[in-house]
Amino acid sequence: MNSKIVVVSVAACSLALFAVLDRGRAASVPAGPVAKIGVVSMRDVFKNCKKHNQYSAQAMARQSRIRAQLDDLKKDVEAQEAELKSYKQGTAGYMQQMQILFEKRSKLQAQTEFIKQQSLLEDKKWLEDLYQAFARATQAIAKEKGLDLVLERTEPEFPVPSDELMTTLYMHKVLYSDGCIDLTSEVTTRLDADETLKP
Repeated sequence: MNSKIVVVSVAACSLALFAVLDRGRAASVPAGPVAKIGVVSMRDVFKNCKKHNQYSAQAMARQSRIRAQLDDLKKDVEAQEAELKSYKQGTAGYMQQMQILFEKRSKLQAQTEFIKQQSLLEDKKWLEDLYQAFARATQAIAKEKGLDLVLERTEPEFPVPSDELMTTLYMHKVLYSDGCIDLTSEVTTRLDADETLKP
């Protein structure tokens, strides 16, 4: 009886050992092909893109011209205010000068608001165009290199203002990318060569 127990125990242990070894071999065999992954830093692309720098320079020059125009309007308003003080209140000249002053103030206020909205819309349009060109260039380069996935890898620049810290941390997704193909410089070159992207 003892020999039967020993034989059955040895057989059970052998089956268990084969099952464990077989499962271990199955776990070590890769399930499928390994994905080829690329990374790109949108911030670095935008910072080094000649067309984006050209747009930024044009926007700064435009802002300088606008500030000069607004300064002229402000000086005109100040001159009208000074002239209003030279009239006696309640006279026809005073009322006429007050109307001129209010019209100049309204023009200054309307022009200031218009310029602000115009700048916001121009910047928005440019960034939309730039991002779309960035996405097209990234996709084209990824296809040319046979990549399966491209991740945006821009790292946060510390210190970050307190009110933006959590958003910045949540937006930062790629913590490690060693061994991934970095497309940043190629995407920058492609954007600068893109004839459809005009600052």
